[in-house]
Amino acid sequence: MLLQIDFKSGKPVYLQLVDQIRYAAASGGLRAGEPLPSIRPLAEELRVNRNTVAKAYAELESQGIIETVPGKGCFLKENNSPFNKAARQKLLLKEIDEAVVAAHHLQVERDAFLAQVRERLDYFERKSRDKNEQ
Repeated sequence: MLLQIDFKSGKPVYLQLVDQIRYAAASGGLRAGEPLPSIRPLAEELRVNRNTVAKAYAELESQGIIETVPGKGCFLKENNSPFNKAARQKLLLKEIDEAVVAAHHLQVERDAFLAQVRERLDYFERKSRDKNEQ
């Protein structure tokens, strides 16, 4: 898994890591039970403070995406959400709102935005289907 940081983006580094790991998990680039890079080597590779990586991992763990096994490291959890349906819906709406606001600021028309959403849904469905066929 290749993680990259954009120090000019204005988005906190730990959130960039969280988003990239969530994306890797959703796209099949990271599979359940697969270990995440250790904190210290990842921090050195990305040239960030170890606490930044630890904060990202703590956030992912609080979201139920990864689990920490003492003495072994952090691993991607099975896709069993710890949240009830209402909580998942609330989290999803927050993410959708952020995407809509970003599209507005980028002056993306409604139809183009919806077409991109459909394309991404199709992409992830294909990726998931391909992963299951292997």
